[in-house]
Amino acid sequence: MSAAVPSPVITFLPYQKAWIADPARFKIGMFSRQTGKTFSTCGECVDDCFRAWSEDRRSRWVILSRGERQAAEAMTEVIKPFTRAFYEVYNTLVKGGEPRFEEGEFRAPQEKGPDAVYKALEVVFPNGARITALPANPDTARGFSANVILDEFAFHQKSRDIWAALFPVISKTGLKLRVISTPNGKGNKFYELMTAEDSVWSRHVVDIYEAVRQGLDRDVDMLRRGMADEDAWRQEYELQWLDEASAWLDYDLIAGCEHPAAGLPALYRGGPCFVGVDIAARNDLFVIWVAELVGDVLWTREIIARRRVSFAEQDQLLAEVMRRYHVVRCRMDQTGMGEKPVEDAKRRHGEDRVEGILFSSAAKLDMATAMKERFQDRRARIPAGDVALRADLHAIKAQVGLTGTRRLVADGDTDGHADRFWAGALALSAAETAYQPYDYRPVPRGGGGDMDEDHALRLTGGFGAREGVW
Repeated sequence: MSAAVPSPVITFLPYQKAWIADPARFKIGMFSRQTGKTFSTCGECVDDCFRAWSEDRRSRWVILSRGERQAAEAMTEVIKPFTRAFYEVYNTLVKGGEPRFEEGEFRAPQEKGPDAVYKALEVVFPNGARITALPANPDTARGFSANVILDEFAFHQKSRDIWAALFPVISKTGLKLRVISTPNGKGNKFYELMTAEDSVWSRHVVDIYEAVRQGLDRDVDMLRRGMADEDAWRQEYELQWLDEASAWLDYDLIAGCEHPAAGLPALYRGGPCFVGVDIAARNDLFVIWVAELVGDVLWTREIIARRRVSFAEQDQLLAEVMRRYHVVRCRMDQTGMGEKPVEDAKRRHGEDRVEGILFSSAAKLDMATAMKERFQDRRARIPAGDVALRADLHAIKAQVGLTGTRRLVADGDTDGHADRFWAGALALSAAETAYQPYDYRPVPRGGGGDMDEDHALRLTGGFGAREGVW
């Protein structure tokens, strides 16, 4: 009787095997969502550590994920199960006991102030080999010499800064770099690496159709109908570069609302205005956006953007805006450090005119939707030829998260964190309220009779159920 053939520890599909078996030093893979790209890549690094252990050498791997939560998921859902499974096979070939799972801190020295501290999850092997999972940023990218996995690299904030910090780290001969992701538009380093000509990179591309053809158990038609979003489907599953589809405001939409007469305070007509204020500290931009309602169109009259200004200066800038313009409503970012500025503004300018907005995902989506609808209907005018403004307005991307929920994020390559976008969204969404201009018959001085138009009270508009705004 022939001996039974042992079943494999872990079963990989053909495209996953091809990825793992590719020995290239620089390897990049563009895979459809939920096709096992992190699964396969983590399998490669665990296998490498066990082989090194059995051969009495050390191997060091670092996984840089898009955030702390994703780093934890890679460790707990993939690395740990793989390590336990591989140990069942290798335990007769290695010595020193079982690998340990640890949680610690990664400290990154800063030029000024205390060290930056990040949560680090690790598998530590008895021979000194390690696998570490960290959130990706320039600090964590430069803090070690190891083989590196950039997981979902197209979604990393400041991907170019991370790349500039990382590449010298893996320059030591023999160190490997693995880059995996689904597409996320064209404004990131992943796109550049995947499309560069004469590249040293070994590239793997697997869309949902190829993955299913090679054995992945997925109902493609049901997924597509369930997603009900063709742009998202094309990018997330068909791997198409849809920069304009992912941008909340594409360049054509932005250009359609540009006008040379917008952004000029001298052209203010004295009509009702709506103001958005994005609070800032340290290196972020403090932005005030003023929009005047003319007919049914909101004309941008002024955009004030200042970097590294004190809260006192911010208060003063807003006070000057409130004096210069007939401000019906002012919406301010109340998140975090915005609590006190909003409280102060309400006290100085009236609670009926100042509204604080907490930047939850739902609130951001509501404001951005109001802004987008005005742009689509051409009911907004913005300054023409302002490169920084265009970049900020185009920087906000719509991303579909791991749970399928759409959220808005900045691409990280702008002159701030899309602060001008959010100031504009605050201002334009403020106009989506119950502002109601109305006619009235002026009361003459002295209590009766006819009067000259020059003596009329300038009661110019109503807001909600209030009687008017002076």
